[in-house]
Amino acid sequence: MDHTNAQVETYRLVDQWLAKGGLRPTRQRVILARRLIGDGKNRHVTAESLFAASNDHADKVSLATVYNTLRAFCDAGLMREITVDGAKSYFDTNMTDHPHFYWEDSAELVDAPADQLKILALPDAPEGAEIAKVDVVIRLRRKS
Repeated sequence: MDHTNAQVETYRLVDQWLAKGGLRPTRQRVILARRLIGDGKNRHVTAESLFAASNDHADKVSLATVYNTLRAFCDAGLMREITVDGAKSYFDTNMTDHPHFYWEDSAELVDAPADQLKILALPDAPEGAEIAKVDVVIRLRRKS
């Protein structure tokens, strides 16, 4: 089977990404990684949106596999999970420190400009604890 240059580049990106996280390139991981980072762009997905996008193609994966694979990607430091409303999780391929806008009407999570966010101080962590990370989610609604 002949591959186009774009397909070869996608596989190269996916292989490098998985290797960076120390993950074996299993069939399911490669399928989902192609959907996530195959075009070289960062994105925010939910398990459900990635499941739907993956099943629009010939290579199908179960929703449980999508959840497990996203968890493996997060554990490997390849993605991070952003929780909105305490229940809805988004997975972000952009690992730089940056805030997010959450559009309440469409339930869409998008990057907000990091250079415009200024956190001057954080509260001290309780004794015996340290701050692991700070997630900033700015909720938006359209003006009426």
